[in-house]
Amino acid sequence: MCTRKVALTVVLAAGWICLGAGPLAAESGYPLKFGFGEPATPQALGPYFAIAPNGTGLPPGKGSYEEGMKIYAETCAACHGEKLEGNPQKGLGGDKLIGGRGTLATTAPVKTIESYWPYATTIFDYVKRAMPFNAPGSLTDQQVYSVLDYILVEANIVKRTDVIDATTLPRVQMPNRDGFVGDPRPEIELYR
Repeated sequence: MCTRKVALTVVLAAGWICLGAGPLAAESGYPLKFGFGEPATPQALGPYFAIAPNGTGLPPGKGSYEEGMKIYAETCAACHGEKLEGNPQKGLGGDKLIGGRGTLATTAPVKTIESYWPYATTIFDYVKRAMPFNAPGSLTDQQVYSVLDYILVEANIVKRTDVIDATTLPRVQMPNRDGFVGDPRPEIELYR
């Protein structure tokens, strides 16, 4: 009996709070349906949305090969190897990053940036969110652009003199860009 009384009290209190929050939201200028919280801004939502293949959402900044080589050596090589060859023998799970072109349709596919990824923009998104393994999301946008510059040069996808930034990255032609089945959803046209 006591638990029913407590539950009823909690429900009634929650109801009164919700009813009273409406006028407060209206006074604050926020057109909020439930009368609490605040409007979502693009900055607040940014961490929850992927960067599209066309580059929508890429931040400002640019990378350099030399800076990327330094950052790679300091933060990536322990898992992915000094020469981007991977480190599976150390048990670190660091995938090989280059090589493997043309292997996906074979009995021994090698998934790398060079052989698998269709868009360079999605590599930026992945590295920015998930790398380095021991401190995901810790690289600045400038550092991510630089690491990508280094990797894409080593994979013979871009030239060492190419600038990698929010304008040029979506134009990078990845070797396996046409190796995937197209997405039939109509909303995908918004990102092309």
